[in-house]
Amino acid sequence: MLDSFQSRIIVILLLTISNSFMTFAWYSHLKVLPNTNIALVILISWLIAFLEYIFLIPATRIGITVFNIFQIKIIQEVITFAVFIPFAIFYLKESFRLNYLYAIICLLGSIYFIFK
Repeated sequence: MLDSFQSRIIVILLLTISNSFMTFAWYSHLKVLPNTNIALVILISWLIAFLEYIFLIPATRIGITVFNIFQIKIIQEVITFAVFIPFAIFYLKESFRLNYLYAIICLLGSIYFIFK
């Protein structure tokens, strides 16, 4: 049986993997398949999203044993930003602006308050 610390680490790792698939499913087609039929793009994205759920469902099931549901959601949102920002900058070649940093700071504040 896993202890609380191990469970928390596993949840964070699973959510990170899940969010990586989610980000790729949601946004990679903008670069890879920009002129592809929308129905095909949706199908491909759904197939990628299936992989997301393979990691998301165990993450939430394990997570609920060591976090409450609000904490899981905030952790997931922070991980989403942590995955999305490098993806947008390095893969989609988007620029990073100062107001994005302010938004991240606000999100980090939500972590403080949700665990308070």
